[in-house]
Amino acid sequence: MKAKIQKWGNSLGIRIPRIVAQETSVESDSIVDISIQDGKIIISPEKRKSLSLRQLLSKITKANIHEEIAAGDPIGREIW
Repeated sequence: MKAKIQKWGNSLGIRIPRIVAQETSVESDSIVDISIQDGKIIISPEKRKSLSLRQLLSKITKANIHEEIAAGDPIGREIW
């Protein structure tokens, strides 16, 4: 598949065809890694890191935790 490199401000840009984006799970605002190997430009999607529940919960602090949110009065037989 061929694509044309075009000037974009002071940089160069290339459009990624939809089929390539779909097959690589790349979408708008995705982060990619750009490298050069043997004179070739290699563009690879950044791997998403899987975080454990423990890692996610470790980011909660007194400064960023929200308070209780009122959901209204009980309607049925809720025990609150």
